[in-house]
Amino acid sequence: MKIISLEQASHVAKLAELELSSDELDKITSQLDDILGHVAKINEADTEGVRPTSHTLDTNNVLREDTVKDSLSQEDALKNAPQQSGGGFLVPKID
Repeated sequence: MKIISLEQASHVAKLAELELSSDELDKITSQLDDILGHVAKINEADTEGVRPTSHTLDTNNVLREDTVKDSLSQEDALKNAPQQSGGGFLVPKID
């Protein structure tokens, strides 16, 4: 049983802005039909009770918790700047 017709494959090719010869269109139609057949087979799998996953292994966040800390004052941040202007670092212009 064909899942995708020649007209549908032609429409997909047009959407992808592909110019295909009739031989190429026949070939791609067959290949798309095979792919869709495999996807249909996968859809038959019983997934009842299976949680959706983004990873095959259980993962935990290994990063530390965010904690609020005091940051540098503007004066301390600019203390060692070779040049400063208007409360910020003064750097050479790059062309």
